[in-house]
Amino acid sequence: MEGHTQLPADIPRLRRVLSLWDLILYGIVAVTPSAPVTVFGLALLMSKGHAVDTILVAMVAMVFTGFSYGRMAALYPSAGSAYTYVGRGINPHLGFLAGWAMLLDYVVIPLFCIIYGSLCIQRLFPQIPFVICTAFFAGIMTYLNLRGIRSTARANQVLLSFMFIVLLAFIFLAIRYIIQQQGWTGLFTLEPFYNPKTFSVGSLATATSFAALTYLGFDSVTTLAEDVKNPRRNVLLATVLVCAFTGVFGGALVYLGQVVWPNYQTFPNIETAFMDVTRRVGGATLFQAMAVLLVIANVGAGLTGQVGAARLLFGMGRDNVLPRRIFSYLDPKRNTPTFNIWMIGILGFVGAQFMSYELTAEILNFGAFLGFIGVNLATVWQFYVIGQPGRKKNFFTDALIPGLGFLFCLVIWWGLATPAKIAGGIWFTVGLVHSAIRTRGFRIRPGMIDFSES
Repeated sequence: MEGHTQLPADIPRLRRVLSLWDLILYGIVAVTPSAPVTVFGLALLMSKGHAVDTILVAMVAMVFTGFSYGRMAALYPSAGSAYTYVGRGINPHLGFLAGWAMLLDYVVIPLFCIIYGSLCIQRLFPQIPFVICTAFFAGIMTYLNLRGIRSTARANQVLLSFMFIVLLAFIFLAIRYIIQQQGWTGLFTLEPFYNPKTFSVGSLATATSFAALTYLGFDSVTTLAEDVKNPRRNVLLATVLVCAFTGVFGGALVYLGQVVWPNYQTFPNIETAFMDVTRRVGGATLFQAMAVLLVIANVGAGLTGQVGAARLLFGMGRDNVLPRRIFSYLDPKRNTPTFNIWMIGILGFVGAQFMSYELTAEILNFGAFLGFIGVNLATVWQFYVIGQPGRKKNFFTDALIPGLGFLFCLVIWWGLATPAKIAGGIWFTVGLVHSAIRTRGFRIRPGMIDFSES
């Protein structure tokens, strides 16, 4: 635990130089302000016109879960993943399974980016077949990663600035459009929150399970626990504030989008519906800017996701968690896990031909929310059941908040579509059987998944 053990002077340690605002900015970059744009159309359709509610309900679950991540990061400041928090906080075998669920996300993220980026390209150039778009996306990502090229922090800052310019332009133009069409009173309507003609708790729950994709990446804040000043306070605050900002900003985007285009059943293309809203308020210029933003964002996220997955597989191969001969190979010239990069690229291209954008998004949520459920449980276990030396237990912070996070995340996970649960369940079962064999019926400690590789 931090602060109780005097480390030898010769052990290298990171300097604590990051402020609370540095952490918040990092988290916003990881989640990306454009995340609500990617779920807008399908969330509207699935919720029968209540997409704003899906963003806000998911925000409640994520704020509680962000609180749990912050608490666990204070206990294990060098960790930064659901895998470590569950493994060290509850049980190493459960930790391995949490890590296996997270590994599914790393493998599926490049596939998701290939699919959605290709859909955006088709809105700009509808004459290009989908298979060509996916081949371009998978090819460019694989080529750049094989050459060892990764996105830099400066490139992420430029992209974030571009995102905010485009999204703030949309907010301004959407407000102007609504006032011109409906007057000032048109800006304030309860219909996006509650329309008695279409409201359904079941539809809202299913749609929230999909729209929760908006928040994936917030937990990356905890990876900087060793670099930040006052980590016990600032990591917790940053994770909660990143979730709250994403919910409020995303909710505003979705609200304006719904008011501008109230009939969600008339979108030309439901997956990229937000682009049509931007065309309505800002013409071809804003439409094209949004398309370019989404294409670039998906290339960047896909690059990072592919190399992250490839390096994780390399680490598991090196540690003989997976077959060493295949997964631990490194290209002698560029020192990159060539086979793994090719494998993820090919899986992404082939998967894009058979899997829908909606199913891919929900499979992502399957792995992520299993991890979130585990972190909330680990928080209750560590702080309320076991307790921490030198501090009194507090039911509100140690049990109630993480307990509510657990329940909200469980409901969202349970609401995922059946095909996503089947696909995720197969993956989880493979991990369970693999772990049982490797640990001789869970009698020895499982192999580690080193997420620092990603």
